[in-house]
Amino acid sequence: MSDPRWSVIIPAFNEALRLPRYLDEVVGYFEDRGEPYEVLVADDGSTDTTADVVQAMARAHTQVHLLRSAANRGKGDAVRRGMLAAAGDLRLFADADGATPISELKRLEAALQAGADVAIGSRVKPDPAVSVSARPHRVAAGRVFNWLVSWTGLTDIGDSQCGFKAFTAPAARDLFPRVQRQGFGFDVELLLLAQARGWRITEVPVNWSDQPGSKSGVLTDGPRMLGEILLARLRIHPRP
Repeated sequence: MSDPRWSVIIPAFNEALRLPRYLDEVVGYFEDRGEPYEVLVADDGSTDTTADVVQAMARAHTQVHLLRSAANRGKGDAVRRGMLAAAGDLRLFADADGATPISELKRLEAALQAGADVAIGSRVKPDPAVSVSARPHRVAAGRVFNWLVSWTGLTDIGDSQCGFKAFTAPAARDLFPRVQRQGFGFDVELLLLAQARGWRITEVPVNWSDQPGSKSGVLTDGPRMLGEILLARLRIHPRP
């Protein structure tokens, strides 16, 4: 079997209901492309039937693989495990809820082909060709969060938290072994690392639609995420 051109990492925690549709979408998309690929589902200690869903898909499609953790350590840890296990020349991580259709990959792919090392999906970068559907309170919270993120030194990034990011293999091999944050704050740490290490980042508008069943909440996770990004800033940029 040829080495994959694309590796798709999907972090999943108790996603037995939402994952099957998106996994079908991802596999169908790459089957139509007709090029080598792999899909790595990083199960983050799920207690439902997420693993069974992935194993059933893997029996039908050998490109699908399950990476299972015995404990729930956080999205950052799941993405990191997937990226370190990946073999593709290009590597994407995408949220299991399918908020960003896998067909949006072509937008990130174009950015990588144009010279970017890291291409990140954006829900705030204006583009009349894309549509973003989000509940008002999440839009407002996102704006506040991204304003706080800018204080960490993460410059010229409007949306650090969109769960649709692509990397060249050299950038992924350099960055992901260095990531320490395991929770939702890992996106900021990852991008701070990329900037500090000189990788070229391009922010790309993508279609995105808010999905029911979100596992992150503005009030419940906001303070913890803020704490994580402050720790990331102190580690990567220790001087005031």
